[in-house]
Amino acid sequence: MTTPFRLAFLGIDNPHGAGWRQLLQNFGDELEITAIMPGFGGSTASLEERYARVSRFETVDELIDRGEFDGAVVCLPNHEAPSAIVKLAHAGKHVLVEKPGAGRASDVDPICAAVAKSGVAFQSGYMWRYDEGANRLREMVADKRFGKLISVEMLYVTSDVKRRDPGHYLFDKQISTGGFFNWLACHYLDLLFYITQQAVEGVTARTGVFGGTATDVEDGGTAIFDLDGGGLATIIGGYWLPRWAGENHWSLRGTERWVHWDPAKTGTSGELEIHGPKPQWSAMDETLTLPPDETPGYGGARGMALVHDWLDSARDPGKTCRNTPLAMRNALALIDAIEQSSREGRRIACRIEPA
Repeated sequence: MTTPFRLAFLGIDNPHGAGWRQLLQNFGDELEITAIMPGFGGSTASLEERYARVSRFETVDELIDRGEFDGAVVCLPNHEAPSAIVKLAHAGKHVLVEKPGAGRASDVDPICAAVAKSGVAFQSGYMWRYDEGANRLREMVADKRFGKLISVEMLYVTSDVKRRDPGHYLFDKQISTGGFFNWLACHYLDLLFYITQQAVEGVTARTGVFGGTATDVEDGGTAIFDLDGGGLATIIGGYWLPRWAGENHWSLRGTERWVHWDPAKTGTSGELEIHGPKPQWSAMDETLTLPPDETPGYGGARGMALVHDWLDSARDPGKTCRNTPLAMRNALALIDAIEQSSREGRRIACRIEPA
């Protein structure tokens, strides 16, 4: 019988904490949560009863000194996560961190160094890299089926600040650094690099508080990215809907085809509407609908694939995960450039490579 991979869970009341723990239940005897560091001032309001008697520790140092675990799931706020990850890595513990993992790109530099030195398996929670629709688009770009990629349009709009509680730490600048772009748009910014495999060479953005609830971080905005292949990418989004809801769409256009991707289409795991050339008498038009995913837990099948990748990397020192520390840093570097552009009212020249 295989010995379970022993997990420490840091950050019980993270907004996605319960979802992560539900996802981990799908692994059965392969994983076991053997230690908990509640975080959030010791809050355990969302702790499931099955974990109520698991060994509990107040600090990362105490956890490392006395806990028995092979790897850790880190779901701590941005101002605490980087130092925790560095300590865990130096202690030889494998790390899976809930995105974004930090407030700014510079906060990730010590993480990159610690992971490189220790050789531990590192994974971040950017699970859209494991989505079938996203990977179909990545393959189309790599196979040059778009020809020259002209534009990538991303829309990400969701429930407003009022419904998410303006008093939550996600809207506290001292804790989280940023708002919508740091917590939610980061998924699509990371995915932009993954799908296009192109560097961003310039950023022009406007962010702010556009909704009806005051907050000291941005509730949304828009940005234009200059891709090194000569095309443009845009994102618009925010906490702007007056109920629990979401709108998520991508449109990619090239010289040879264009595709609309609805990653959250009801009753599916996403839908790709593909339009291509008319080389003879019939135009190339196709709709690819991906079957619904009933996997419980945060991210469903995407989350399962992400955790499997991490476990495989932990067992094989020569294997790295799809999400690397540098990839996590790049998403934050893009967010830093968005914030700077909006603050200074100008285009920010940069060179952020895909990873």
